[in-house]
Amino acid sequence: MTPNADSASFGTSRRSFLASTAVATAAVAGGMPLLAACGGSDSGSREGATSGKDARKLLPTYVAGTVAQPDLPSKNGSAAGYTGKVDLAALATSVPEKLGTGAPFKVMAPFWGSPPKPGNPYYKALDAAAGTKVTWQNQDGNTYGEKLGAVLASSSIPDMVVVPSWELVGKIANAVTAKFTDLGPYLAGDKVKKYPNLAAIPSDAWRMGIFGGALRGIPMPAATASFIVPFYRKDIFDKKGYSVPKSPEEFLSWAKEATSTKAKVYACGDMNWTAWGIFGVRPSGTLGWDIGDDGKLTYRVEQPEYLEALEWTRKLFDAGVVHPDDKARSGDAGNRFTAGQILVFNNDMSSWYGKTTEQAASNPDFEIEGMDIFGADGGNPKLTAAQPAGIWSLIRKGASKTTIENALAAADFAAAPYGTKERMLVDYGVEGTHYTVKDGVPVKNDLGNSQVVNAWVMLAAPAAYYAHPDFPDVARKQVEWQQRMGAFMKKTSTYGMNIVEPTRYANLSSQFEQLEIDYVRGNRKLSEVQAAISTWRSSGGDKLRDWYKELIDKNGSGN
Repeated sequence: MTPNADSASFGTSRRSFLASTAVATAAVAGGMPLLAACGGSDSGSREGATSGKDARKLLPTYVAGTVAQPDLPSKNGSAAGYTGKVDLAALATSVPEKLGTGAPFKVMAPFWGSPPKPGNPYYKALDAAAGTKVTWQNQDGNTYGEKLGAVLASSSIPDMVVVPSWELVGKIANAVTAKFTDLGPYLAGDKVKKYPNLAAIPSDAWRMGIFGGALRGIPMPAATASFIVPFYRKDIFDKKGYSVPKSPEEFLSWAKEATSTKAKVYACGDMNWTAWGIFGVRPSGTLGWDIGDDGKLTYRVEQPEYLEALEWTRKLFDAGVVHPDDKARSGDAGNRFTAGQILVFNNDMSSWYGKTTEQAASNPDFEIEGMDIFGADGGNPKLTAAQPAGIWSLIRKGASKTTIENALAAADFAAAPYGTKERMLVDYGVEGTHYTVKDGVPVKNDLGNSQVVNAWVMLAAPAAYYAHPDFPDVARKQVEWQQRMGAFMKKTSTYGMNIVEPTRYANLSSQFEQLEIDYVRGNRKLSEVQAAISTWRSSGGDKLRDWYKELIDKNGSGN
């Protein structure tokens, strides 16, 4: 069985992760607490967040699952890990009775790749097992925000819509409250027990599903210790006798040694995502706000470490140790990594398994490993806890009771835990049609790889876990890396909150991503970055700070 949706919250460009990885096995996080700042769902205000006592009244009762206890329990915000084979002939049942009535409903969701045709064997099997009749309206994940915005602005909204956090900006963020229904009457408190797999979703993840003072979003839980991993070619490191760097200075020194322009081998790709972790810079978005030990509320670009991280990344470019294609932002850094053209690259956690399986047959010596993130002084890093959920499925306002209950039935089926028949069907499809079993391990065929992706996994998910029966050591390494790094995590003042900022500030920070890209490549001056920070403050940043301070004073801090 494959891992469920996982979080990769440390990048500033989240879309790039999903464009390059299988969304069925890894998705992206980021988001915050929720209520209308001035009242409940009917108060007229769609900005703010709900947390504390107000949120607790809206949440489903948590009832932990008991199926297939993990070999590596969650620790320090990590996912759980399963490193042994599951007896496929003795899988448990988590949905003993079909909760769906067969009533039809439509789902719009992002899809990366070519969507399968309607009525394919995978969709038919899931509908038959869950008692549902889903019509999938899959949209290109790379341009999903454009389609989502247009649909939410129209009068024709599908019954169920998947909304990722990275699209939750501007008018889309406000539309979520206006266009989707309050699920409280179906899920709040003990009502959720009708849907045992949804009841087993951690409360922190559910808290992220509160929009406009009501529980509207069914979450895909994420490991809060899951962020961007600096991957390195362990096989080449071992062959060359390289030691894994443990400080920024050691990394630069090693990078110069490892780079050979004549051999067309470069030390690394663009390391800016990892630099944020090394120097303790908070992520972009709402998690970027935090109250420091001095009691002052600041945004990430105001941290002294922000400029330090950018300057270190620029040193790598200036030293010529970054691959030219990474500098030009062309091609696929992952392909350069597997080809041995770069020895270190940043990516989300899914690459650990993805690259291992990709190279297993053609390059048996290939070994990918995750480098522990070190601190700016070579000591422990100062890392930021990711949000506990960042993708939601929501049901349109005005949907009938029958439609809502069938959509919840589908979500409950999709949230089945590891070690169940339901999870097996969601992740692998139909035996003999989509996969075969070899040595007790399910292996997808071409049809499975084309059909069993991007659909049902987007409706809901169990608590974050990793399980790779074909490469169990990878699951162990993923969890252990998260546990080590999670020990240095800090929750910001906005942790666990799904905050909708006022629309007047929607584009306030949008300039920084491109500015960062240009500066580290030597195309902009440090003074230009400093000027942008000053402009950010004067053009709304200081007022936004006051807004956040009032929000935190009212609802409490996330940490």
